[in-house]
Amino acid sequence: MQMQFPLAEAPDEFSTEKGRKLFAGETGFLKGVVAMNGLPPADRVEVCFAGRSNVGKSSLINALTGTKGIARASNTPGRTQEINFFTQGPELYLVDLPGYGYANAPLSVVEKWQKLLKQYLSGRVSLRRAFVLIDSRHGVKKVDDDIMKLLDSSAVTFQCVMTKADKVKEKDRAKVLEQVRGALAKHPAAYPEIVLTSSEKGDGISTLRSIIATL
Repeated sequence: MQMQFPLAEAPDEFSTEKGRKLFAGETGFLKGVVAMNGLPPADRVEVCFAGRSNVGKSSLINALTGTKGIARASNTPGRTQEINFFTQGPELYLVDLPGYGYANAPLSVVEKWQKLLKQYLSGRVSLRRAFVLIDSRHGVKKVDDDIMKLLDSSAVTFQCVMTKADKVKEKDRAKVLEQVRGALAKHPAAYPEIVLTSSEKGDGISTLRSIIATL
């Protein structure tokens, strides 16, 4: 029987090269958006990255683009308080969504971010896929489940990307993957494949690049 939500296999030579070429293009920070009227024109394909605070989102974007510090990594939960748009060559937007699960942010700020997030996800025609980042050490938490429900209701296909895979021993990984697969099975918008990554070691980065390039 085919496993539900298998790990994405390494791409073939053609897909690898397609991903490499896409991310060989120049990466630039375009703008940070705090309201819907500040969104750039929906004139190219875009993918967005969502994840709870300190899941390694900035590190993953930096690893994907082969740049240092294009997306600011921070140990302060909730530092990313806006939707950040990056250009990847002439044909792609990479969109860094505000981190969620931040205990230290004022309630009014959290509510404002959540409203903006809902509006963006529901109304962005050029958004091809959301990547929901899950820490390989912890699995899916309630706040992750909440964002997945939001993606379900917004009819946005999302794919789970496991981060910090190098921090987990092989014997513990199977248990976490089982929990993640169980959580994903409840969400109709979940793409049926998981990407295992390590920004530090470079694991899974070419796989994720090729997935984005095929969109």
